[in-house]
Amino acid sequence: MMNKTQLITSLSLCAASLVAYLGCSEKADSSAQDGLFPLSIQLDWVAEPEHGGLYTAKALGYFEEEGLDVTLVQGGTGSYSLNKVGANIAQVGQADSTSVVMATANGAPLINIAAVFQQDPSAMMLHASNPITEWKELDGKTIMARPEWPFLPYVQKQYNITLEVIPQNFQLQRLIQDPSFIQQGFYIAEPFYVEQQGVDLKYLYVWDAGFDAYTSLFTNKRFAREHPEELKALLRALKKGYIEYVEGDPTPAHEIMLKINPKVTPEYLAWSRNQIITEKLHRGNPSAGFFADYLEITAERFQKQIDQLVELEVIEADTITAKDVMTAEFLPSE
Repeated sequence: MMNKTQLITSLSLCAASLVAYLGCSEKADSSAQDGLFPLSIQLDWVAEPEHGGLYTAKALGYFEEEGLDVTLVQGGTGSYSLNKVGANIAQVGQADSTSVVMATANGAPLINIAAVFQQDPSAMMLHASNPITEWKELDGKTIMARPEWPFLPYVQKQYNITLEVIPQNFQLQRLIQDPSFIQQGFYIAEPFYVEQQGVDLKYLYVWDAGFDAYTSLFTNKRFAREHPEELKALLRALKKGYIEYVEGDPTPAHEIMLKINPKVTPEYLAWSRNQIITEKLHRGNPSAGFFADYLEITAERFQKQIDQLVELEVIEADTITAKDVMTAEFLPSE
C-alpha cells in the first residue's frame, strides 16, 4: 500500500504540473464562436450515466441557452483531470473530492464548486455468498484496490484492521471466478458485467464507514476569480440537466453516450442510471444522514474530509480549511 511519503510525492508532482497554467490562462477566451463562451469539462471516465446530467444539458441545449459552448472531454485511467484543470487546458473537471482536497493541500490551484454525487459510489464488491458483512470483518483479508486510495488507511485505522492490497487492474475475471475475492469498484458500473456472468454481488459502501466524499466538479482558482458569471451559468444549466436526466427522460444523453462510447449498451445505461436513482446519489441517501439539493456542497462536509486526512497524516495540520478547497458561490439559488 502507498505510504504517506509516496502519496505526498505523487500529489506534489501533480501540483507542480498545475503551476504551468499561468502560461495558458487565456485559452478559454481565445476561441469563442457565435458569441458563446467556450468552456471545456474534463470527465473522470468515459461517457456513462454518472455524466448523465452533463450530456443531457449538452443534448438539450441548456448550455447554449446560458451563453456557453461546452465541450465534454471523455476521461479514463489517464485523464489527469487535476492537471488539466490546473493548467487551464480544461476549465472544469470531475473527480472524487478527496483527490481535489489533497492536491490543493499540496499547492494545486483548484477549488470544488459543485457535487455530481452526494456520495462517492466507490464500494468493495463481494459475492453475495461471502460471509463478510461488515468492514471490520476484512481484517487480514486480501483485496484488490487502488493502492493510493486514501480510504484504505482510513478504514484500517477506523476499525483497527490490516488489509493486504493487490493493485487495481480494472479486470473482473478473478472476481467472477473466485467467490472469496474482494475488489474495489463503482457499484453503478462494474457489477453490471459481473452479474451478467451469473454472479450475485453485495457491497460494503464507503460512506457506511464514515468516509464521506463527494464526486465533485472543480475549477481553477484563477478561472473562478476571472469568470464567476460563466461558472454560475454552467451550474444553472447543469442542474437542469441533472433534474431531467434523473427525474425525466434520459434518452438524449444516452443517445450521445452510445454514439461516442462503443463499450456501453442500452441495457447497461438503463441499469447504471437505475443504480444512481435507487441510491439517490444526486440528492443524498437518507441512510447516510442527510438529503441535499442537486449540486449542493457544504463547508461542514469538506472540513470533515480535511480533518480525516489530517488525522491520517496524509496532509499536514493547519495547511488548509474548507474555504480553501470549496465554494458554494456559483451554485444555483433555486
